[in-house]
Amino acid sequence: MEKKFASQADLADKVVSFERLSERAYAYTAQGDPNTGIVIGDDSVLVIDTQATPVMAADVIRRIREVTDKPIEHLVLSHYHAVRVLGASAYGARTVIASRDTYELIVERGEADMRSEIERFPRLFRAVESVPGLTWPNLTFEGSLTLWLGRLEVRILQPGRGHTRGDTVVWLPSEAVLFSGDLVEFGATPYAGDCYFRDWPATLDRLAQLQPARLVPGRGAALTTPADVAAALAGTRAFVSELYAAVQRGVVAGEDLRAIYRRVSEQLRPKYGSWVIFDHCLPFDVSRAFDEATAHPDPRIWTAERDRQMWAALES
Repeated sequence: MEKKFASQADLADKVVSFERLSERAYAYTAQGDPNTGIVIGDDSVLVIDTQATPVMAADVIRRIREVTDKPIEHLVLSHYHAVRVLGASAYGARTVIASRDTYELIVERGEADMRSEIERFPRLFRAVESVPGLTWPNLTFEGSLTLWLGRLEVRILQPGRGHTRGDTVVWLPSEAVLFSGDLVEFGATPYAGDCYFRDWPATLDRLAQLQPARLVPGRGAALTTPADVAAALAGTRAFVSELYAAVQRGVVAGEDLRAIYRRVSEQLRPKYGSWVIFDHCLPFDVSRAFDEATAHPDPRIWTAERDRQMWAALES
């Protein structure tokens, strides 16, 4: 392969922030790396997305222990991607929660996704030897699930297809705090390699209907005002909509994938090129958009070999 994945050159450590958003909610963020959300109930702690490895999860746990000694009993997987879920074993949680669709995606493509993501993100998987294997939910739901952490209501919702088929968010209605997973990004490029472009905007509309005052996106800074939340929802919608429309125009014009990729890159770079992981995500995003606009309504499985073939075809 003549040119490495853009993410393989991203080896500098990021500065971590651990921010209190409300009485019960915290955000663990790291300059565009995958975020983790924390909810502190009356009797236990719930964590949304676990980091990529148990070693990386240990830093989340250390920061939780700075603010509470309550047991970490629940994990929520916003979706199946390895970089989000493979740190789960570090928490010792008794409940690992995911949508039924996410469980089925782990069955179908979890092993392939784990191998491909480890190759894509060497820094995030620096301690990959600490991963005992795939993370399996032991509680699944369809549509919605409500947990009570003592008197604190936690709604776990599957608002619709977008970033993946199984996307799950966590909503604290009493505090108007939303943990969106990768359905929403802020200053970070949406990864759309496993997405549903046609569905994603409507799913964002459903999130907006909750009227969150604060939001923890999948990547990017925690959002602490309604205006910033609205900007993140609008920015994510604009990116996925503009990219898909540009790819559709190329398909209608009879362009091949490589030509479409070159044109879409030139078109989107002035507006979005400064967003975190733009150069890494764009080949995957355009490839998926091309598939959805042609012969593949459902995402194809990314394997390490398919990753390399795609990257070589578009970037070499």
